Amino acid sequence: MSFTTVMFFLFLLVGIIVYYALPKKIQWAWLLIMSYAYYFTFSIKTSLFMVFTTIVVYAGGRWLDKVNTESEAYLSEHKKDMSRDEKKEYKAAVKKKKRRIAALIIVIAFGVLAAVKYCNFAIENVNAILSLTGSSKTISFLDIALPIGISFYTFQSVSYVIDVYQGKYRSENNIFKFALFVSFFPQLLQGPIGRFDKLGHQFYEGHSFDLKTVQFGLQRIGWGIAKKVILADRTAPLVNNVFNNFEMYTGFHYIMAVLMYSVQLYMDFSGGIDIVVGVAQMLGITMDENFRQPYFSKSIGEFWRRWHITLGTWMKDYIFYPLSLSSAMHKFGKWSKKHFGNTFGKTLPVCFSNILIFFIVGIWHGAAWKYIMYGLYNGFIIAFSNLCEPLYHKGIEKCHINPHGRPWMVFQIIRTFILVNIGWYFDMATGLRSALVMMKYSIVGLSTSQLTDGSLFTMGMQLRDYIIVIAGCIVVFIISILKEKHISIRESIAAKPIAVRWLIYYAFIAAILIWGYTGDTQGFIYANF
Repeated sequence: MSFTTVMFFLFLLVGIIVYYALPKKIQWAWLLIMSYAYYFTFSIKTSLFMVFTTIVVYAGGRWLDKVNTESEAYLSEHKKDMSRDEKKEYKAAVKKKKRRIAALIIVIAFGVLAAVKYCNFAIENVNAILSLTGSSKTISFLDIALPIGISFYTFQSVSYVIDVYQGKYRSENNIFKFALFVSFFPQLLQGPIGRFDKLGHQFYEGHSFDLKTVQFGLQRIGWGIAKKVILADRTAPLVNNVFNNFEMYTGFHYIMAVLMYSVQLYMDFSGGIDIVVGVAQMLGITMDENFRQPYFSKSIGEFWRRWHITLGTWMKDYIFYPLSLSSAMHKFGKWSKKHFGNTFGKTLPVCFSNILIFFIVGIWHGAAWKYIMYGLYNGFIIAFSNLCEPLYHKGIEKCHINPHGRPWMVFQIIRTFILVNIGWYFDMATGLRSALVMMKYSIVGLSTSQLTDGSLFTMGMQLRDYIIVIAGCIVVFIISILKEKHISIRESIAAKPIAVRWLIYYAFIAAILIWGYTGDTQGFIYANF
């Protein structure tokens, strides 16, 4: 049941009517029913993976809480009997036990993810190694269907375990309430990756109907649908055709395909998130934002702070900081300073952590070498930028460039956009080899005749499609500038007279109906991750 189907909006309409008709104290139960009903429409069989993860993580949280409660009671009871060293030893033992419990739950949760998402990838590589050694033996692939949104709900569940382990909050007592946190239907397929301390109370406290909130939610949904059906789906035929049949094209064909993929991916993913946030807002729930005008970024590092924000913050909070502050990394930092000097040595551990983070980001995107290369590509660029930062500043100073001037800012944005688009080759190509071939012939295969022979209009988009995409990108660009300046477009529209407001609404709906792509459409890209 895709977000852009009539069936979904009928489901949502009935769901919202019942939701606000129910007493506040049981609204969360209706959300749970809606969430599981929605997920079951994809596959009841694969839904069992989500149920299993929910039960395991819930049990782990309760187990950690029990250890905390028992240790606190024990210390209180023996407060006068224990020496300072005994208390310290006891607390260390409790911490060690909690760490083992948390590690066990995390291994199980990620183990399920690894089994269904990466097992066949591992088998494929083992078979390749066996073939290279001359062996005729092969391992059979497993017939496992990938559950929709498994990466998103697994990461969300693991964050809960780690937070409870660290004492950030107590575990949820009610397994059904916790199940809602894991399965909340708008965010289940493509995020954003939520945190329990931000969402839990919103799910359970109940909400009264508020017309303005519902209107703003509908506006956000409409904006997301427009980006999806007018722009993302319109560019998909060209992107799929060129990347799936790359041998038939070269030069500017590849460049055009990558540029259109840049449009498609952003409009598809951000449009989907707009719908998610809008649906949640209609239910009185505020979700984390997942995008902040990423194509205005002045570096790859900044791009990842603006693109898929919740994944980036998850990686930062649960992998980057623990790794950077670990004793092993501290020792590595001391060794680096000793052998490479203070400046370079201090930066090297951060670079190593970034490369590891983006290696994981690559694996998160999919079970293929192209995704691993995509992650490493971003990680090495960020690491190289960190290492060269002192030289970078000296170069700017010697060239008398104003680092805060508009020309330099525009240069940085264009440079970053180019680097991002190079990365998209790995993301969209059918494999690592095809990505490298397309990169090569994007340079050596260039010919001006490709721009004039009409071949750009035979790849999957006609002149009308290009005009609509360019016009749509201009509109998104203008709105993005307004958002960068913290101008609330929805508040501005709400302040207009009712006749003007509805004229804007009708014009917007007409644009979707007139220019919405009517060919073969596809689901949201990130639902596959």
